[in-house]
Amino acid sequence: MPEAISENTVKEDWISFIHDLQNKICAALEASDGKAVFVEDKWERPEGGGGKTRVIANGNVFEKGGVNTSIVYGEVTPMMRSQLKIDGHSWFACGLSLVIHPYNPFVPTVHCNYRMFELYNEDGSLADRWFGGGTDITPYYLDEADVTHFHRTYKNACDQVDPSFFPAFKEHCDQYFVNWHRNEERRGLGGIFYDYQRPSEDKPVALWFDLARACGYGFIDAYIPIVEKNKNAGFTPANKHWQEIRRGRYTEFNLVHDRGTIFGLKTNGRIESILMSLPPTVRFEYNYYPEPGSEEDKLFQACLHPRDWV
Repeated sequence: MPEAISENTVKEDWISFIHDLQNKICAALEASDGKAVFVEDKWERPEGGGGKTRVIANGNVFEKGGVNTSIVYGEVTPMMRSQLKIDGHSWFACGLSLVIHPYNPFVPTVHCNYRMFELYNEDGSLADRWFGGGTDITPYYLDEADVTHFHRTYKNACDQVDPSFFPAFKEHCDQYFVNWHRNEERRGLGGIFYDYQRPSEDKPVALWFDLARACGYGFIDAYIPIVEKNKNAGFTPANKHWQEIRRGRYTEFNLVHDRGTIFGLKTNGRIESILMSLPPTVRFEYNYYPEPGSEEDKLFQACLHPRDWV
């Protein structure tokens, strides 16, 4: 059973966890890169709150990446009511969001996000609370052992809390990170994703904390071994070309479909932090498809047909 968490300290406990997670993930990524370090940019939001954007660039391994935390709050605006379907007097959100774009096409891009949202009545009482999060992997070449390792790590993390979570959250991930305008082509090869998870009598706040901790810290075990295995692999200009084609698909999803991007823009979030997720170089080539049967095509076909990797 999850440990009890005091209702009076939920926000403070969550903020402390998110900042610790940011520190530990940044340290692990810096150690793997061996050259670049994160540069921190603290910012404030005029309507309330702020955050710590940490960016890494031009390293031995990581071409561009960010590990961001934000603590933002304010009154619910008419636009939030109409476009985000949020009703109430005021709101609070705190989370971590990261995207890492490696230079080597044989090292996957990775995305991770864990967050808590609270909604309040006019008298300040809590009206609603929900948790969301997940981690997903976007390889450019298909290494089945790597993808299996990634998914198994998150299955083990979810199973610590509730064995029913992993299959449900994997399915949600497979059906969320999709470029629907491209005939259901997935952005990558999945992971886990959950959203709007409200505490209940059988799944209290402490359980959602335990899940976020297991999966958040689990990022290091899931991703760093894949980086270490592939970061010194040789590659050609053709490999880099294909990486940039797939980065274009990544960009399309984030700008067209991603709810986190939309929420940030609709709540006057910090643009540089919101668009940090976009890769540094991309290609958009007319009607481009990889050669059938090629290594590039194997990855493309895997993005069209989700699999049970575990």
